[in-house]
Amino acid sequence: MRNFTLMLAAPALLAALVACPGPPGGETTAPQAAVAEPIVNMPLTTASEEARARYMEGLQASDMGRFEDAQAALDAALAADPGFAMAHLVRAFNASSPEDFKHHLKAAGETAAGASESERLFIESVQRGDANDLQGMLELSQQLVELEPDSPRAWLQLAFAQSQMGDQEAARATYATVAETFPGFVPAYAALGNSYLFNEPRDFDKAEQYMQKVVELAPGEQGSYDLLGDAHRAKNRLAEARDAYTRAAELDPDSGSPLQQRGHVNSFLGDWDQARADYDAAAALSDPQIAAGYGTWRALVSVHQGDPAAAIAEFEELIGRADEMGLAAPLSAKIDYLDNIGAIARYHGLFEQAESALERNRTLRMERAAALGGESNQRDAEAALVYQEGLLAARKGDYDQAMTKAEEYMAVVEPNADPERNEPAHEMLGLAHLLKGDYQKAVEHYEQADPDDVYARYHLGLAYEGAGQSDKAQAIFQDVAQHNFNFVGYALVRKDAIAKAG
Repeated sequence: MRNFTLMLAAPALLAALVACPGPPGGETTAPQAAVAEPIVNMPLTTASEEARARYMEGLQASDMGRFEDAQAALDAALAADPGFAMAHLVRAFNASSPEDFKHHLKAAGETAAGASESERLFIESVQRGDANDLQGMLELSQQLVELEPDSPRAWLQLAFAQSQMGDQEAARATYATVAETFPGFVPAYAALGNSYLFNEPRDFDKAEQYMQKVVELAPGEQGSYDLLGDAHRAKNRLAEARDAYTRAAELDPDSGSPLQQRGHVNSFLGDWDQARADYDAAAALSDPQIAAGYGTWRALVSVHQGDPAAAIAEFEELIGRADEMGLAAPLSAKIDYLDNIGAIARYHGLFEQAESALERNRTLRMERAAALGGESNQRDAEAALVYQEGLLAARKGDYDQAMTKAEEYMAVVEPNADPERNEPAHEMLGLAHLLKGDYQKAVEHYEQADPDDVYARYHLGLAYEGAGQSDKAQAIFQDVAQHNFNFVGYALVRKDAIAKAG
């Protein structure tokens, strides 16, 4: 089951119009230095020319992955017209925390009554997704495309909905239609590249082709080299990835994003001191809410080094400072840090610390759910806690409790109109069967877990190995060993996957 709120903030949800047509890998004309004003091709309801101008600036920045610039421009648009519904929506896409996202999405809904029908459909489709009604999001996105067939942004929202429903073939076909119809529409290529990088079935050669196309079309944007660096990472060309992120930093020396990307690569290369220096430099350049996330990556360096205790200590120090960091949403930062502590402690058998993190997390998650309001937010909090309880029970050897928690999880998320809603429950069941040595049962459940979750896939590899299916196990270990995209689960299993891959 995908995290819809986080996915909304991914680069390439929206799009920009640039010159220079041509399919990926094909012959192209020389790129222009400047990116044209972003294309919309659907109504924008505001009476303020200042708000419209600032909105277009923010949309351009959002399209190119300059999210702090986008925030500033969109905030200026909303200062000029607080009732500008689409400015609230795009500001939500560029949120720096779940609370920030929810605030602007709610404001978009509240102001949509004065907007056009297509704007209302767009906003409601996003609201349905945020409420875990993915089928509703898909249906409204289809209606939006019918109403605005000439708007690439309507088509991108449809592709996003298709992807969230797990239909990657349909999503890729829709993204490709956008690229063919609007051949200079940069994030259509970026979306295709990201799809082939992160969603099964993956194809890193195609991903690299699309990211190279982005560079050709927008060579002056740091985000282009950020995406190219991602493609190099996926192909395990880490030195080239580091060069691409360095180039991105040169193009935008005031942005911390390229430096934190380079920090990831240095973590994978074992250059621990330089990785920490990159994360520190990125944080110094960034808004406090974004810098708080860079603290997570810095702490994970110790996990890559094989020192989980040091990582937990660093996360605890971050929790202690969260209220003094100048954050708009310290609660979400603390929850993120506790999630990481829990994952690290569970994996390494540090159960006292895992239980402490879970209990503190329970208090904070329920507090946040109450502040956000709504049944969906309450369910999300409950589901996250049950998921962590189930994984902890399995690690502690209480397999019956883990299986009970898996059933409880399915009951909690049953109202969600999401065909993948039970994937985390299958992960819990898979882990319980794996650890008690019932490898075939573990395989059956892990095959129903999130296919795009590398941590779960690594454990599927262990299940295949235990079941005597060595060829399948080795294919997964090879794949995981070269994943090269940082999060706590990957930091925990990367070294072991490399060893098993030989």
